[in-house]
Amino acid sequence: MKVLLGIGGSDDSIRALEKTAERAADTGDDLTVAIVENPSVEHSREDIEQKVTTVLDEFNLDAPIQHLEGDPGSALVDKAENEGFDQLVLGGGQTSPMGKIQVGSIAEFVLLNSHVTVTLVR
Repeated sequence: MKVLLGIGGSDDSIRALEKTAERAADTGDDLTVAIVENPSVEHSREDIEQKVTTVLDEFNLDAPIQHLEGDPGSALVDKAENEGFDQLVLGGGQTSPMGKIQVGSIAEFVLLNSHVTVTLVR
């Protein structure tokens, strides 16, 4: 399966990276990591890329790492749809005290606009 993982540096996206890398190592998925701007985090793109590299090395994966420009949600959806990905994976989603899921703005945009299957890792 051809999988695109979008990561913006939040704790949720780091968890998604770890789980997706583990799955790709187990199943042989063709993983690509796309780093996007996330204004709600303080990590630089270089810090995020270093974390991605560390996790990929941990699972012995040779996955391309790309930096996407522009609106994060749009960039992820465009890449996934235009490059034939089977699945788009994102971190995100907290459970509210009432038990309902709350997603960030990037995840919400992707979930509402992608024609590619989206997996939300919580």
